[in-house]
Amino acid sequence: MSNGALDGDGVQYSVIFVNHSSQTGSACIYQEDPDLSVPNVMSLAWFVKAAAPTTRIQFSWEIDYDFVWSETGNLVPGVVFVASQTWPANLTTTNQVTFTRSGGAYTFKDQMEGTRDGILYINEDSTIPIGQAAVGIGMSGFGTFAVQAQPNQFLNFTPSPQYWITFGNFIQGEVMDISVTTSAARIDFPPNVYSMTATLEPDNTWTIIPTSLANARFLEARAELPELAWGEHPEALQPASR
Repeated sequence: MSNGALDGDGVQYSVIFVNHSSQTGSACIYQEDPDLSVPNVMSLAWFVKAAAPTTRIQFSWEIDYDFVWSETGNLVPGVVFVASQTWPANLTTTNQVTFTRSGGAYTFKDQMEGTRDGILYINEDSTIPIGQAAVGIGMSGFGTFAVQAQPNQFLNFTPSPQYWITFGNFIQGEVMDISVTTSAARIDFPPNVYSMTATLEPDNTWTIIPTSLANARFLEARAELPELAWGEHPEALQPASR
């Protein structure tokens, strides 16, 4: 299920990541959006946190949109998009902005109500050089999608994001190469569920379930192993087989 059709509802979503693998690395949440309607758009590493084996971390956000830009040079996988401006937006009254360059400096200006609700518009004016900057949209204060900036382009982002989690070596804001990303799993929030638990298992597969179910399973396991801590794998407390 996508959770991007509405914004500003004040609901906080969260993902608890539990590392049951033997690897230390970075848990990364990113977004995909097959209906975004912008050619050559690229996903960014939205949230990234380091996690050692047996640890758990939490990611939280609200569906609040932003306009973002960065002076990236050529926008290719591996480049890090560090937003130089982050302007809050919504899908109704502040959903259009102009991207311009004046006196050698890039900036947003003229934020206004766009033609249609549900679309985020970026007007790139004639001052924008080719191959030097990137523009895009973000959520909850961090960039999610970016595209190479060009002069005289009018971009229409129609967000309805899908959330994904992966694990490896990532930097927040890094341009993702979705076509080669391995060991990624989609996170779908069922109706009226706002917290999910994503567990990277010892065999490097994913288990993704509502946090309420993860809590129930923990209580069941703890009935057998009273010393078990939340997020700890029961096998870690079992005697080694001989």
